[in-house]
Amino acid sequence: MTTQPQAKPPHAALFALTLCTLVIHGYHPLAEDGGLYAAGIQSALDPTLFPHDLAFATATRHYSLLTPIMAAMVRTLHIPLPWLLLITYLAGTWLFLYAAWSIAARCFQSEPARLSATALAATWYTLPIAGTSLLLMDPYVTARTLSTPLSLFALALALNFEWSTPRGIFPCIFALAAAAAFHPLMTAYAAALILTLVIAKLPCQPAQIIGFSSLTAAALILAGVLQLKAPPENVPTIAASFSRYYWFLSQWQWYELLGLAGPLIILALLLRFGRPNPTAAALIRAAIALGLIATLVSLLFAHESYSTHLVARLQPLRAFLLIYAVMTILLGGTLADISSRTRILAPLALTAMALLMFFVQRQTYPASQHLELPGRATANPWSQAFVWAGEHTPTDALFALDSNYITTAGEDGQTFRATARRSTLPDFSKDGGEAAVRPSLAEWYAGQAAQQNLSTLTDAQRRQRLQPLGVTWLILHATAPTPVACPYTNAVVKVCPLN
Repeated sequence: MTTQPQAKPPHAALFALTLCTLVIHGYHPLAEDGGLYAAGIQSALDPTLFPHDLAFATATRHYSLLTPIMAAMVRTLHIPLPWLLLITYLAGTWLFLYAAWSIAARCFQSEPARLSATALAATWYTLPIAGTSLLLMDPYVTARTLSTPLSLFALALALNFEWSTPRGIFPCIFALAAAAAFHPLMTAYAAALILTLVIAKLPCQPAQIIGFSSLTAAALILAGVLQLKAPPENVPTIAASFSRYYWFLSQWQWYELLGLAGPLIILALLLRFGRPNPTAAALIRAAIALGLIATLVSLLFAHESYSTHLVARLQPLRAFLLIYAVMTILLGGTLADISSRTRILAPLALTAMALLMFFVQRQTYPASQHLELPGRATANPWSQAFVWAGEHTPTDALFALDSNYITTAGEDGQTFRATARRSTLPDFSKDGGEAAVRPSLAEWYAGQAAQQNLSTLTDAQRRQRLQPLGVTWLILHATAPTPVACPYTNAVVKVCPLN
């Protein structure tokens, strides 16, 4: 008999876990992809911003409603954007934990197991997803802040489905539609997991085998048709695709490949030895099946040597984000069931893992405050220079930085565009990611190439590269040779005009 989802959600525990998640994993609103979305919201609120790089500043608007919704909330509610970002982050965290608890409530009978499953989801909040360049959840606001919890909630509703008495379909579809409004691609993989779950709930094993085989064939045919119909790519598009190494399994390191196999092995062990109820067992079979299908599609159709990289651009291995979430929830609940007699093992294990994740986050953002809260002056030297640039240069200024500045040690992934609210030539990492999924941003290729090794060049070389592109200001390493008087400098970087 399946577990009925009639338990009352532990709202106090979910609230406490939300705050614990914030403390453990930190908050960095303008770092990495968070800066991309923040810049998009800033441009929606002030159309005079980013006159030279508007296509990159607004790239996140094209497939997600997050940017216009957030901008509308700032206008109507008069909440400053930094505070709205923090509120959205906390709301997304709570919703993620609520969705995790909802799945656990359908997979475990005991309340300690459900709480343990939710607590492990909080503890592993920023767990890297194999080599996909994704985290389970981000320590900043992106479209996934809302699409991932909504997708997991849709999955929880789908767990109610039974072939004998179908139910929960329309609420599940509604939750998926809400998730798709924020991130259509990730929602498509959530829908694939739910479809796989429905197959896993077929009443007999032969029917399940036929269903999984048919789904695999359909996925391979679809990928093959997309690959054959896609037009050949030009040089900038190919360069942008190659810059995302994680699209291609052949470029993964051994430990990243282990990140694909590991969750599937853990789920198989839980199925074999964890004594899951029928609902949990079906969920495990579905997650394993989807992981194998996604890996097979990537192996066959995501190759550097192909003339087009459309399937690679769809990143089928991103399906592992939900597989990791399922593994985390089921592993946490099983841990509590196993340690039910001692009652101390699960809390000790969760505490140890929380301390480890806190340590990892501090190593990931060593030069920044762990909690970059609104109104708090930044301690990061790079961000300090970015803030100065935004306060002391004209709105139509165009900046150049080293194309790899975001991955520089101590920079902590802090984004110039969102922090300074000024235009910049496209960088290799973040803008390169946008260009990789949107070939229309082909100007990325020339822009990032002009900024390579910027701090090691002479002034004459910088002028030769950058003046034709309209650059007026530079962000250089503090040790970069230049006779130009730089109006701002600190121990790490300096802000200089391009003369």
